[in-house]
Amino acid sequence: MRVKSFAKINLGIEVLGKRDDGYHDIITLFQSVGLCDLLQFFPLSRDEIVLKGNDDSLRWDESNLIHKAAVLLKDRHSVKTGVQIHVKKRIPAGKGLGGGSSNAAMTLLALNEMWKIGLGKEDLEDYGVQLGADVPFFFEGGLCLGLGKGDILFPEEDLKSFFCLLIFPPAAISTESVYKEFPASLTSRDKDSKINRFFDNHELGFLENDLEETVFRTHPQIKTIKSLIQKQGSELTLMSGSGSAVFGLFPGRKKAMNVLKMLANEYNAVLTTTLSRAEYLKRTSVQTGV
Repeated sequence: MRVKSFAKINLGIEVLGKRDDGYHDIITLFQSVGLCDLLQFFPLSRDEIVLKGNDDSLRWDESNLIHKAAVLLKDRHSVKTGVQIHVKKRIPAGKGLGGGSSNAAMTLLALNEMWKIGLGKEDLEDYGVQLGADVPFFFEGGLCLGLGKGDILFPEEDLKSFFCLLIFPPAAISTESVYKEFPASLTSRDKDSKINRFFDNHELGFLENDLEETVFRTHPQIKTIKSLIQKQGSELTLMSGSGSAVFGLFPGRKKAMNVLKMLANEYNAVLTTTLSRAEYLKRTSVQTGV
């Protein structure tokens, strides 16, 4: 059994304020993109979860969200058999692209089918939020408005398709550390929401990521990359999530390819596309066999 696990970008993030539980309330726009990992699942007769991956920078043990997702489902439903999971990573970690959360969601999706548990999407989302605030998004895909910690989702009408240029600076950034350093003075609870305004006119260019300035202070290279892409005429250029990846959206492939070639000698970069909800759900369907 195998399933593709897709990345996301954030078309905007507004930080409203700190919550009593230590998290922050935010408004964000999640958007699926075509960069993906591949997860393969092999049933085991023995009661064990075995996790292997091709990225040596990650820990493939009980601390990995994939392992935690498998344990959560297994324990809650008293599954007595095991599974071996192989992961081919293409989504780099610590870049704000949701790779770990996507992997966790797809693990719940695949094992729900392999173990014949029979959970629906809402049940899977409830399990997902126990693993991470943005895990539920990966059961929806497409364009979604995220509220609360990003876990309260409102699927939105898909935008037109864009070519999405993703640039990966070498820094891997901890989301927790970014929010810890985020100044309370920059919270935008009382400010006019540009994301809410976006739904009135669908103008991408004025959307912002409130986390950027906090990250730029310690990683000025990310600001430089953003500026380089903006100068090439992208319709929207932002740091995704808490970084460090920067994306640029282009309506045409030729322009996007030219920018990719210009940056490729200095930065690790890939060109992909945004995914509509229908395309995302089609591509994340669980496939039998290996």
